[in-house]
Amino acid sequence: MNSGEYTLARSNNQWALQPEVEMKFAHLLINQTVDAAFCLGANAQFLYVNDATCLMTEYSREELLSMRLNDIDVDFSLHNWSNISLQRSLTFKSRYRTKGGRIFLVEISISYVKHQDIEFGCAFVREKADEIVELSVEKWTNELKDAKDDLQQEFSQLKSKEVELETSLSLLRSTLESTAIGIVAVNFEGDILSLNQKFVEMWQIPESLILSKKCPQSKTFFENKLKDPQTFNRFIWEVSSQSDFESYDILELKDGRVFAHYSKPHLLEDKIIGRVWSIWDITKSKQTEEALRLNAARFQTLAETTDASTFLIQGTQLCYINPAVEKLTGYTREELLTGFELRRLIKSKKRRQVRNQSEASNFEYQEINILTKNGTERWLACAVAMLDGVLDFGGNPVELIAGIDITDYKYAELGLNQALEQAKQLSELRARFLSMVCHQFRTPLNIVSFSNSLLKEEVDKRTQKKIQPLLDHIQKATEQLGQMLDDILFFSKAESAKINFQPKPLELVQFCNDLIARMQMNVNQNSIYFVSQDKSLTACIDKKLLEPILNNLLDNAIKYSSSNMAIELKLYCKNEKLIFQVKDMGIGISVADQQRIFEPFYRGSNIDHIPGTGLGLSILKTLVDLHQGQVSVESQICVGTTFTVMFPLINSEFTSSEL
Repeated sequence: MNSGEYTLARSNNQWALQPEVEMKFAHLLINQTVDAAFCLGANAQFLYVNDATCLMTEYSREELLSMRLNDIDVDFSLHNWSNISLQRSLTFKSRYRTKGGRIFLVEISISYVKHQDIEFGCAFVREKADEIVELSVEKWTNELKDAKDDLQQEFSQLKSKEVELETSLSLLRSTLESTAIGIVAVNFEGDILSLNQKFVEMWQIPESLILSKKCPQSKTFFENKLKDPQTFNRFIWEVSSQSDFESYDILELKDGRVFAHYSKPHLLEDKIIGRVWSIWDITKSKQTEEALRLNAARFQTLAETTDASTFLIQGTQLCYINPAVEKLTGYTREELLTGFELRRLIKSKKRRQVRNQSEASNFEYQEINILTKNGTERWLACAVAMLDGVLDFGGNPVELIAGIDITDYKYAELGLNQALEQAKQLSELRARFLSMVCHQFRTPLNIVSFSNSLLKEEVDKRTQKKIQPLLDHIQKATEQLGQMLDDILFFSKAESAKINFQPKPLELVQFCNDLIARMQMNVNQNSIYFVSQDKSLTACIDKKLLEPILNNLLDNAIKYSSSNMAIELKLYCKNEKLIFQVKDMGIGISVADQQRIFEPFYRGSNIDHIPGTGLGLSILKTLVDLHQGQVSVESQICVGTTFTVMFPLINSEFTSSEL
């Protein structure tokens, strides 16, 4: 046999390989196998590796022969190699790391042999990528179980807070309904959030009337009741709920009654959250004042019959009280009029500014804190006037105080503040809860998506036709879940006022064209047509808030329309308003559903099995409100729907600090 050549020898009528040729054939055979194979010497040093080992680890043969097994085996330290060599032959699992950093699971079969007094290990390795998916699913299941336990604990805390809040609200409602003062709470937008029955009775408000500062019928109703509607509009109706001043006003009705009106902003953590009106009937107090002006006799007759507490003070001494004062304080007339120290009765006074000075130029309004005989405190809203010469008290001026008990209102005010604070805390807790839910679900959802991607890569071509649709369904479902979590997280941010409004100049025609182009790439069955009265239109608007508004309207139009139905987006300006309209010819919205479609999680009654969270339009409404805009809907079942969004046109100099 020549050097470098392979020869065959005839033995027993069969071809037999010479030893060096046999080694060459063995080398060729081991490098054709799909499983990785290698030999290990002392200290797990690589002595020999086949081509499959190089392919699996991404290292060259020269690199591997200069390495040890623990350089690629992630779990090397977890295996007892001395025990493995004693067992001579063993199969187990471990994790390997490629040169590129990918970690994968393998099954190893290793046998230890001895040749010419040298002991070494022969190993065959097979990748087990399918078991990674099983481990990922098991890990996802465990994490989901942990998340469920955390959610149950959070839900229990939330339920406890709800019970506490419901108890406080129940007490507050009882207090408001038992007071003799009409009370109304107004939010920033001018909507009446809450009112008690006394307010309805005082104004004789019909059930059909919607109370809101934005409702023309409501404004007309109050104007028709008053002698001076202009004053009412200027000092009450047109006062913003965000104004920080307190005020008393006198309202004279056409039927002869006189109401005292007091309003003040409500603060939570030094931030105005709304305004509360309190109105009480001071007709009798007004009549008392007029009677005092006529003569002492008529004053006394009237004062003795009124429910208003009436005091006459000369210097530092009481010189007259009516029976209402005795009932209020618990002191008898004799006790109060015989050298009684006034400071024992009146703890404090607080002057209130009267805006309608032309009607109340000769007296002022005060809030007086009274200490009764049994030690309890009562609060009076009082009209205070100096009667100089009107009544005969030795020619000395006399101070008249006529007041009504507003203690119930003061406690109601305190309860309202506490309830509003608890409501704010509950809102923040819910926002944190929703955020936590989203983040807790996001991790297992990502694992499912990643596992699904691995399954797609490992699908055998022979079974791909059967399995691929199932994998596509999984992918679509995870994408839908991801979008739902995004909606919930965005909703929680919007609800807790964590989204800032920062308007900047934006070219809207190009913006709309770009938006439609992106959407049209993903939607083939519906055409979106854009109509604009201008070829170019620049306005100051917040792009990051406008984009989800239009995206939501166009997505809904496509979702609830049949295939090949056209969708129209229209942009124009009118009456200093920037107007967007989205029109479709879809399934429509019923009249009943139109009243509630902007509520969180509410969905229409005719949507069948169309997926959705019911948060889109609620988020849209919040974003439109941040622009100080309006959104409206016109719809008819089986005909179509048109959503109209209107924003006020603002200058480019307008900044978010001016909101």
